[in-house]
Amino acid sequence: MYSKCPESLPPSGKIGHEPVLKDEALRLFAPKNGEKYIDCTFGGGGHSRAILQSADCSLLAFDRDQDAAQRAKKFAEEFPQRFQFIGEPFSKLNELKTSGYAGVLMDLGVSSFQLDEAERGFSLKSEGPLDMRMDTSKGITAIELIRQTPLKELEEILRGYGEEPRYKKAARAIKDAEGSLNTTLDLANLIEKTLGRNPRSKIHPATLTFQALRIAVNGELLEIEKALPAAFELLAPNGVLAVISFHSLEDRIVKKFFKKMAGLPEDRFDSSFVQDRVKRAELLTRKPICASDAEISRNPRSRSAKLRAIRKL
Repeated sequence: MYSKCPESLPPSGKIGHEPVLKDEALRLFAPKNGEKYIDCTFGGGGHSRAILQSADCSLLAFDRDQDAAQRAKKFAEEFPQRFQFIGEPFSKLNELKTSGYAGVLMDLGVSSFQLDEAERGFSLKSEGPLDMRMDTSKGITAIELIRQTPLKELEEILRGYGEEPRYKKAARAIKDAEGSLNTTLDLANLIEKTLGRNPRSKIHPATLTFQALRIAVNGELLEIEKALPAAFELLAPNGVLAVISFHSLEDRIVKKFFKKMAGLPEDRFDSSFVQDRVKRAELLTRKPICASDAEISRNPRSRSAKLRAIRKL
């Protein structure tokens, strides 16, 4: 039994790495011997392992996280000749010289490893530096972003990337306290004190603020917008592009792109003429696939996951 996809972020309690919607993704791909696949977000290798174990196929994985690159070295020893790793963001898909892939998978958002390691600065429940970079070798940290960003721009980040309804109040509090903010708990406690906690909600009041800063630090939405068309072009005819998203901003981008590829209006504001639309794919998921009650019970982080897929014509 699949659950209705809730509009909330998965909690960050330590549960270890477990790939979300793994079985559902495998059913969509139905891997076959001799075919080749791409896992755009290697993480702990859960989805990659499931694909490689289901058939005598090959897989190319991307991940900009340096810790993931270390895990991939051991993975390559386990699947010699069938596994290749590229330590780059998946927006680099457009630089690949190969094509004809039977399936491309994107599992968006933050990995369990990133959430569980307090020093990475992603979790609002563990003490750690305000970093939030997926690639710790480059870019600015969350605290550097906060200190370098004017108030009005920070408001737009919280509103646009976090969809925080009280973005002005939260942004003002952050800017007023920026000199004393050093850790994740500093920021989490500040937002909780500023916005208060809804006793009927299990979601921490700083969740949307953390989401917004993380997206801004890593340029996540731009990555998705750049990678989707590149991934589609790499597919062989009848190849499947599947994307797992965790919040409405990601899902909105994926849904619009998939509808465009299927020759459908992208949204209710799409006024393009029918004759101008080109059908290049079929929707495999009219509505997103969500985690079953059993998976949510086993892995609470799956509760807001949405899986959408298309098949290239």
